[in-house]
Amino acid sequence: MELKAGVRLQSAVSDAELIVVRAPSEPVTLTCGGVPLVAAGEAKTGTPAAPLEDQVQLGKRYVDEPSGTELLCTKAGAGALGADDRVMTLKTAKPLPSSD
Repeated sequence: MELKAGVRLQSAVSDAELIVVRAPSEPVTLTCGGVPLVAAGEAKTGTPAAPLEDQVQLGKRYVDEPSGTELLCTKAGAGALGADDRVMTLKTAKPLPSSD
């Protein structure tokens, strides 16, 4: 599946749903719970390859710096997000300059 901005994805093993905000420059495999993400609307047909202890949080953005991928969570679910066997990190807000 070609990843480009606006593509809707879902986890094959949990309720998590995501939108690609920034597409990778090179092909990457995006996963949730160790199982590749599928296009939104496809049937959930997978068993977790990794424990589903982590949660994907609604409204949060997740990034993979090496590939430049950024995802936005539109529905929360269990499982850690990954890109090519790297764990995606929660994007934090940029600090504002002080107004001294």
